[in-house]
Amino acid sequence: MKVKKKSWYLTIGGILTACMLAFTALGLFWTPFDPSAMSAADRNAPPSPAHPFGCDQMGRDVFSRTLEGAGSTLTIALAVLAVGAVCGLVIGALCGYYGGPADALIMRLCDAVAAFPSVLLALVVLAVTGPGKYNVIGALGVLFIPSFARLVRGEFLKYRERDFVKSARLMGVHDLRVIFVHILPNLWPTLLSGLTIGFNNAVLAEASMSYLGIGVRPTEPSLGYMLKDAQGSLFTLPWCTAFPAAAVILLILGVGLVGEGVRERMGVAS
Repeated sequence: MKVKKKSWYLTIGGILTACMLAFTALGLFWTPFDPSAMSAADRNAPPSPAHPFGCDQMGRDVFSRTLEGAGSTLTIALAVLAVGAVCGLVIGALCGYYGGPADALIMRLCDAVAAFPSVLLALVVLAVTGPGKYNVIGALGVLFIPSFARLVRGEFLKYRERDFVKSARLMGVHDLRVIFVHILPNLWPTLLSGLTIGFNNAVLAEASMSYLGIGVRPTEPSLGYMLKDAQGSLFTLPWCTAFPAAAVILLILGVGLVGEGVRERMGVAS
């Protein structure tokens, strides 16, 4: 029996991801101060025991704002990933299994969408619909569908001619059962790797659009908007930029290492 090597990518990435998920989840339920509350006495206050991440130019607690912003960014990224992955999985599975003219047409549409940067297309959509959390989720979610559809379709093209699939057909098993019970479970390593990449892309896309002012509304929490708000005090109040930026970087790094670890384990297993 072949023993798989221990993946340090998976170990370190798992620890980082768990810590960041705990941090962001905390912000959904509790913050030490009201993230929007301004205090003239605390304006430009550096990090201290009372305010571990310091305060911004309006006297708002950066730790509380980072907690709330990280929770919001995580929620948006997961919602975008859910829309793109679920819809892409269904489309890719049906196209890959059945093929035919419909498959060719849908794949050409996916190619056309994928030819343009997703963030650029999302900016165009949001310029029309306006900023807001749900508009961001809708715009990015739809634009993430083609990448997942092509990923799943490629795997189904590989598996649909395998012996176990042919045997299931000969036994009269319904096509939907063949697709979702016989073939789909074999795709989980590839899907997990794709999901980690998609999650990181969603975090970066949301943060980028909020930084540009076309993502969430200014009244809604976001790490990207915090970075935009602090850009004028990058050198005078570095903590206002450092902590939100660190939250984005550590979250992406952790999930990215998990994805790399999964790919490494897949390579060892093969």
